[in-house]
Amino acid sequence: MKSMFLLFILLGVVSGRRTPLLRGLPATSIVEENAPAGVSIYTFNVTGSPLSSGVVAIHPTIVNSNPLTEAFAIVSAGDLMYRVVTTGNPTLDYETMPKHFDLQIFVEDTAGRTDLNRLTVQVADKNERPVFWGNMAIQTVRIYVLEGMPPGLIYKVNATDPENGELKYSPLPESVPFRVLENGDIFSRKKIDYEKDPHCYFLNITVTDPEGLNSTKTVNINIININDESPYFTTKQRIYRIPEEQSPGTVVANITAKDPDDEDSPSRLFYSIQSSDTYFSINPSTGVLQVSGRIDRDVPPLQLHPNVSIVVRVEDSPRGGHSSEMEITVIIGDINDNPPECNPSTFRKEINENTTAGIVLLDLRNSCKDIDVDPPNNLFSFTGLSGFGSNNFALESAESGRLVMTESIDLENPSNPGIEVYSLTVRVQDIASPNYSSKYPFYTFLKIFSCAATAWREEYHMYFEYMHEKISQPCLTMISSCVIFPDTIYIYIRIKPVNEFFPVFSSLSYEFNVPEITKVGSSIGKVTASDADWPPSVITYSIIAGGGTKDYTNAFWISPINGDVKILERLDYETTQKHFFTVQASDQEKTATASVTVNVLEVNDEEPICSPNFYSFQIPVSLAVGTNVNGFRIQCQDRDSDPRSFRYFIEEGNVNNHFTFSPVAGSNTSQLILASPFDYESGLDTKWIYRLRVYITDDNLLSAKNKATHLVKTGTVTLSIRVIPNPTTVTTTTPGFTVVTKRENLYLDSAWYVPFVTTLGSLLLLGLLGHLGALLARWLCARCPSAPQADGTPLINAPEKKKPKKEVALEMIKLNTVFDGEARDPVTGKMYEFNTQSGARRWKKNNEPLQHTAAVQVRSSATGNGGQETGRAEVPSEKVTSEKRKEPREAARPLSGPSQAPGQDGLEIPKQKEEPEDRELPSAAQQRRH
Repeated sequence: MKSMFLLFILLGVVSGRRTPLLRGLPATSIVEENAPAGVSIYTFNVTGSPLSSGVVAIHPTIVNSNPLTEAFAIVSAGDLMYRVVTTGNPTLDYETMPKHFDLQIFVEDTAGRTDLNRLTVQVADKNERPVFWGNMAIQTVRIYVLEGMPPGLIYKVNATDPENGELKYSPLPESVPFRVLENGDIFSRKKIDYEKDPHCYFLNITVTDPEGLNSTKTVNINIININDESPYFTTKQRIYRIPEEQSPGTVVANITAKDPDDEDSPSRLFYSIQSSDTYFSINPSTGVLQVSGRIDRDVPPLQLHPNVSIVVRVEDSPRGGHSSEMEITVIIGDINDNPPECNPSTFRKEINENTTAGIVLLDLRNSCKDIDVDPPNNLFSFTGLSGFGSNNFALESAESGRLVMTESIDLENPSNPGIEVYSLTVRVQDIASPNYSSKYPFYTFLKIFSCAATAWREEYHMYFEYMHEKISQPCLTMISSCVIFPDTIYIYIRIKPVNEFFPVFSSLSYEFNVPEITKVGSSIGKVTASDADWPPSVITYSIIAGGGTKDYTNAFWISPINGDVKILERLDYETTQKHFFTVQASDQEKTATASVTVNVLEVNDEEPICSPNFYSFQIPVSLAVGTNVNGFRIQCQDRDSDPRSFRYFIEEGNVNNHFTFSPVAGSNTSQLILASPFDYESGLDTKWIYRLRVYITDDNLLSAKNKATHLVKTGTVTLSIRVIPNPTTVTTTTPGFTVVTKRENLYLDSAWYVPFVTTLGSLLLLGLLGHLGALLARWLCARCPSAPQADGTPLINAPEKKKPKKEVALEMIKLNTVFDGEARDPVTGKMYEFNTQSGARRWKKNNEPLQHTAAVQVRSSATGNGGQETGRAEVPSEKVTSEKRKEPREAARPLSGPSQAPGQDGLEIPKQKEEPEDRELPSAAQQRRH
C-alpha cells in the first residue's frame, strides 16, 4: 500500500501539480540516541492554497525513509502545525544503527495539490552506563563454594562499555574474604570454614566507565558444608542388663551421637555393629540396640560366658567417611525356663467309627520327661484334656497319662458334631512351683485360639488327601508350630468313615447353552453330586458315553474333582446344534449317572486384533507429561466392527495412573501418552517397571442400553515399560536387576494357512533334494566304469549258440603299436597282451614271448542279410569298450596270422565269422587293476 501511495505521489509531482505546501522543509534535525517514544525532533507547518480554503486532505505522512525505519512518526500540533517525534520502536542506538535518516514527507490539500519534501534526522552519540553480560545482566548470580577450598578464582564478571571505554571495578570491603581484580575476576582470600565463618555473602559489584557512569549488580556467594568432622557419641552408659528369652525387637539401649557438620540440622548418622554377634542388632538410622535372635542362658556359649561385648560404630556416610566406635557390654540374666518335655509331643491315632467304648488308646507317660535334676522339679502330671470332641475321651488319672475312649462315635448320627478328626490337647506341668502352664496366660490364650481356628479350617480342606496310615502332615506341622508351648501334648484321633450311600446328582439331566464362540478349554457348566456319608466322600466325575463329533472322539471334558464341564473342540452352530453325553459320579465304590445336553448358540465371534500385541521399551524418568511414550502407537482392526467403535483403557499395572491413551475412543489407532510425571523422590512412586495390560473393546458406538445386551468383544495388548532414572539420581531402594526380554511368535487360530504353507513348502523342498540326489547318482554311475561281469563266457567263440552270419569287410591300417604288458583274464584264465598307453590288447599265443609287434586299426564294412553297412570297428580300446556298453555292434578283431606281416598296407578278408558280442577283452582300466 505504501508503494502504491508513493507511486501516486510521484505521478502527481510529474504531472506538474506540485505546490510548496510544507513550510520549514527541507531541513536537518538532531536527536540523541536512546530517546524514548514521543520525543519531538522537528516542527513544521502546512500552508493551504486559496482553492483548498486551508484544509488538508492527506495529513503530512512519512512515505519513505533512507534507510528504512519505523523509529519516527508525524503527529499533529494543531492549526496545520506538525511535529516529527520518535516512536521508540526501535530505540535509536548510535553504536549499532545508522547515524542519520532521510525522511520523505508527503502532504495533499483538498484542491488536489501535493507537496513532497525531505527531513534529515541525525543521531547524536550519548554516553551510556556499562552493561553486564551473561546471567548478571538479568538476575542476581548465585555462586556455591565448598568450605575448605584453597584461595583462588571463583567467578569471572563480564561487563562492557557501549562506548568501548576502559572500565574499573570498585574494591570489596575488607570484612569479606573476597576481592575483585581490575579484569572482573572474583577471588577468595582464604579457606572458609562452614562451622566458623558466615554461610552466605552478598557482594555488590560496581563497574565505572571513564566518564563516571557506573552500574552495580549483586553476587550471592553460598558456602557449601562438606563432611570434614568426625561424629562423637553422646551416650555415656557402657553396661546394660537384660533377662534371657526376650522377644525379638526388645529395646536394650538407645545409642546416640552427634556430628559437628550438622549443627544447624538433625544429624544424619549411620549406626552399625562391628563385632560378630547373633543376639543383637542396631537400627542404622536411630541407633536403637534391640534383640534380634533367641537368647538362651542355659546353653553354650552363654552358659559359661553371660557377658556379651558389642562394638558400635557411628558414621556420617553409608559409603565411607568419618566414624567413631564405642564398646558396650550386655549382661544376660538367667530365668527358670525348663518345663517338662515330651518326645514326641504329637500323637496320631486312627479308629473306626462305632468303636467300643472303654478301650485304651494311648499311654502318654512313656513319652514325657522333665530335664530338671532334683525332685520335685522333675515330677509332673497330665491335666486339662480339651479340644474338639474331648467329651468322648478321658484320662484315667493325672499321674498315669492313659487316654481312654468313653463312648462310641457314629459319624452319620445327627447328634454327632460330624467331626472326622478330633484335636485334643493335654497339659503337662510341673508339680512344684512355678507352674509353667500358667506362664503368659493371656498371650498363650490368644495364640491357641488363633491357631486352633486356622488348623480346623486347613484340616477340613486337607482331609480328602488322607491315606490310611497318614494323617494330614501339613496341618499337623502347622498346628505344632503355631504356639511354642513345650508342656502341651497334641493328640489327633481320626475316625475312619464307612462308605454306606450311593452318590446322588443334583439333577437327573443338565442342559447348558453355549455360544459357538466359546474358547476351547472354557467351562460351559457344572454337574454336582453328593452322598449321605459323613464326612462327604470324595466324588470323581467322568464322561462314560457320547460327547463326540465327526472330528473328535471327545469334544467335552469334565473335571474329575469338581464336575466342571469344559469343551475340547470349538463348537460350530452350523454343523451341530446339540450335543448329548452321559456323566458318571463315583465315590470309589458306588456310582451314579446323569445326562447332559449342550445347546450351541449362534453369536458374533469377531474381536479386535491389535498390532503390536506385546511391546517392551524404556523411558527416562524425566519424560515430559503429554509426550507420546517412545513413539508407541497401537493399531487395531475388527472385521465385523466400525473403526470408530474401539475404546482403549488400561486395566492392570497403571500404578498412580501415569499412562493413558489418546484418543481413548473413536479411532482404530491410538498413542500411549504420559499422563502424569513420575515422583520417586517423595516416595509416591516406587515401581520402576510397569507391566500394562491394555483392553480394547468394540462397544464405543453402542448406547448404554445396548451394551448390556449386545456381545462386546475385547482385545488385549501387553506393554512392559521400564523407567530409567537420571544419571545423577541415587536410587538406594531399588536393587540392581537385569531385564530380560523374551519375544515369541505365536500364530493366531485364524492363521491356519501359516502351518499349512510351511508344511507344503517343506515337502516340496524335500522332493527337490531327492530329485537332485537321483541325478547326482546317475551321473556318477555314468562317469565310473562298472566291474566286468563274471558270466563265465570264454574269450573265443563259443560253439554252443549260433547266430546269423554277417559278411564283414575289413580294411586294416598298420599302426606301430607295441604290446608291452601282459595279464591273465580272471574268467578264462588265459593270458593276453596289452599296450599300457593306448589300451590295445590281444590274446597271447602259447609259448610266445613278449615282443614288439604292430597293432592294426580295423575299419570294417559288415553286410547283413540286406547288404547294408552295419557298423565300423577299431582295435579294442577304452573308448570302444564304453561304446559297446551303450549299443550292440559287431566288431572284427585283428588276426595274428600271416595277414599281419610287416609292410602290408591293407588286406581284404573275404568273409569271417563274427565274434560273440557278449564277450570282450578286459578294458585298460581293468588291466591296471590287474
